[in-house]
Formats: sequence, C-alpha cells, structure tokens
Amino acid sequence: MELKNLFSPGKIGNVQIKNRIIRSATWLAKATNDGYVTEDLIKIYKDLAEGGTGLIISGYLAVEPSGAATHRMACLFDDSYISGQKELVKAVHEYSEVKIAAQIAHTGNGAFIFGNKDFKPVGPSPMINLVLNKLCHELTTEEIRRIIKSFVETGRRAYECGYDMVQIHGAHGYLLSDFVSPFTNKRTDEYGGTYQKRTKILVDIYNQLKDELDKNFPIIIKLNTKDYLQEGLRLEEGKRIAKILIEAGYDAIEPSSGRYDLKFSKRKTYPTVMDKSGENQNYFLQNVKMLKPVMRGRPIILQGGIRNPLIMEEIIKETIADFIALSRPLIYEPDLPNRWKNGDLSLPLCTNCNGCLTVAATDTAYCVVKKKSEEK
Repeated sequence: MELKNLFSPGKIGNVQIKNRIIRSATWLAKATNDGYVTEDLIKIYKDLAEGGTGLIISGYLAVEPSGAATHRMACLFDDSYISGQKELVKAVHEYSEVKIAAQIAHTGNGAFIFGNKDFKPVGPSPMINLVLNKLCHELTTEEIRRIIKSFVETGRRAYECGYDMVQIHGAHGYLLSDFVSPFTNKRTDEYGGTYQKRTKILVDIYNQLKDELDKNFPIIIKLNTKDYLQEGLRLEEGKRIAKILIEAGYDAIEPSSGRYDLKFSKRKTYPTVMDKSGENQNYFLQNVKMLKPVMRGRPIILQGGIRNPLIMEEIIKETIADFIALSRPLIYEPDLPNRWKNGDLSLPLCTNCNGCLTVAATDTAYCVVKKKSEEK
C-alpha cells in the first residue's frame, strides 16, 4: 500500500513540509554540561534529516539559567550559544526540504528527577518539589514578565540561527504548563484564577514574539490539554485554552498530557507505555479529536503511542490530524520514514520500553534495546 497522504506535503504557517511526519521534541542529554551543542548532538539531527523526517522539533532549549535544570539540556539564553545552534541548523538544512523547529522552554518546578538537585525551582504558586522535598519559589509578577521577555529573546536567537519555526513548550509539568493547570496555579493576580488568566502567559509570549520577529515566522505550541491530576486540568478546559491560543494566532498545536513528577497522581499521569493493545495505542487521539473543531483550519499534530503507518495514513486521509509526531521510534530507527516510504510498512522496531529516557537521566539518550542487539 502506498502511503500517499502520509507522504504528501503539508504546511505550518507559510512553511511547507515535505511530508506529514514530525520528530516530536526529544531531550537527548547530548549537549555539554553548560548547554552547548556537541558533534554527537549534530549527528543525531543529521541522521533524522537523512532518514526522511519532514519536520524535526529540537529537544527543549532553555530560555534562561533558572529554567535549565535538566541534565545536559541545550540552552539558548544568551548569544554565546548561537554559533553552535547555527551549525546544527545548517547540518539539517543540507538535506533537501527538511525543516527544523526550535522548542524553547523553562523547566520551572518540573525537571529535578533528572537534573541538578542544587537548583532552585520556581513556579506560579508555591508547590512542593518532590525531589528536593521543599516548596518552589512563587514567581512575582515582575519575574513572570522577565521570563516572558526571556522566551522572546530566545525565540529571536532561534530565528537568527536559521530555525524554520519555534515551538513553545507548554506541557509535561514544566513552567508554562504549571501556569495552565489549576492544580499548580493558585494565583489571584492577572496570571491566575480563571482559565483565561492562566492562559495569559502563553498569549503574552506569542504577542511579544510576533512583535519581535518576522510576521511570517510560525509560532506553534506543545500544550498540555489534560494533566490527570485531581482538581487539575480537564480536557474540556484544555479545549477552551486551545481556542484562546488559536484566536491569539498560534500556527499549530501539538496536544499532550501528563507530567514527569508522577507521584502526584500515584504514577498514573501517563497512559501505560507497555500496553500494545489497540485500545491503548494512539493515546492522545481523543485530545486531537476534541481540539480539532477549534483549530480554524490550522494544523493539529497527533503524537503519543502511534506506531502503525497504515493507521497514520488513514488519520491524515480523514483529516483527523494534519501531522503525525514520533519520538522514541526515531531513536531506534532515524531512517524509519524512508523505510515506510520505500514500501516496508512493518511496525517500528521500538518496543516503547522507555529505556532511552532512563539512561539519559545519568548519561545520554540511546536505544538500549538496539544497543543490546548490536552487542550480541
């Protein structure tokens, strides 16, 4: 079967993407300890570009030192990082029609399972940090405005580096998703309370980025639409938040859910990664279907457990989603899109074991299953 829809071109904003396959942002722990680009990191992106992915979204780039808590996390909060990032972008653009987005983020109170235990976590409200066992610092209004400016300045640097678009990281318990969730945002000022006020920081970042950058430069967002927490963000409210962001002007949304600090929900914030039954695959499909009617024709990106290329083809054909994003399968097989395009439609070799994330916490990301197979 020919995957003519999956391998048809699509657009985000004014940027044409050669197919509908996106590498979802993936923390690889391959930067230096200070966040600079390395040859190992560039090689990963070159392999992805050569392997046929249409749009690569970078691993998250810290917008300021207070938001760079994760082990060997790449940074872009000052100009010293630009030369390395330019080299990385240039390496990707050497491959025909491949596009790359910079995901920019602040780790807030959510990265210390993998990070520096001496870090001082911050958040919209004083929330316990489960690794440090102490409350995070509640940001003042002035500090929030400084962080917004940091997102804007980092977005400008990404543009100067040659990235084709920027993605705001508003998911997984990092700073911006903690503003969105009523579980973690108990503020009573302009940045807390109603869902509109909890969304304000995302709208402010978008508006100020648009003022700073080329008006045609796409700004997209990875957005928590549900966090599986008691008194937390529900999908119905996530839909209303997505509507606000589309009305503000965001060019695409990649819906996600959950957080890394699993103890808050008794380790149930993510769907199981080992269940291979049909019922539990494509576990953010419900989120995408819920948000699709508010997208005003702008693209929505499906990610999360989707593995079957034939199902991907149908999802694109039926316009349920506009793009399909993968992460773990591309760690094992960076050439997976080319394999599918050339007619081998077997499922990815990735077993969804999450071993790549586990080893990244103390070393660097790689597929442990593939490595064991190569060592035999």
